[in-house]
Amino acid sequence: MKFIADGMLGKLTRWLRMLGHNVKYSNKLDDAQLITIAKKERRILLTRDLELYQQATAKGVDAFYLNGVTEEERLAELAKRFNIKLDIDMTTSRCPKCNARVKPVPKDNVRDKVEKSTFTYYSDFWECSKCGQIYWQGAHWTRIKKTLEAAKENLKKK
Repeated sequence: MKFIADGMLGKLTRWLRMLGHNVKYSNKLDDAQLITIAKKERRILLTRDLELYQQATAKGVDAFYLNGVTEEERLAELAKRFNIKLDIDMTTSRCPKCNARVKPVPKDNVRDKVEKSTFTYYSDFWECSKCGQIYWQGAHWTRIKKTLEAAKENLKKK
């Protein structure tokens, strides 16, 4: 699924990218630019700005207004509306920073790109095909899973 998110949804953009969705984002785009890109590239416009949502829908752009306050609530809203799976699959995951696909990379290839302790304790690594960022399922993975589990719980309530 292809989205474009307004400037207030940077964190959500990163979550959606990790979940494998193509999300365009810039906090430098104005409302007219967001609408134009959404229409031209057939992207769903995600926003917390009611006025922008109304402008977009009036112009025939597929848009979704997010009510949720927390990332968990917003993820649950999106999961319900667009049938998004709230599980990270590294075979479809995208770079949270630049939106390109991440691909598995042999451990030896990251020796000089990660901290020595990271290299010692982890075996599986992924690299962004565009910006070169290296990813692994480290200590932060617990927080990621916790957020996704909370989003799933939120979804059950909706």
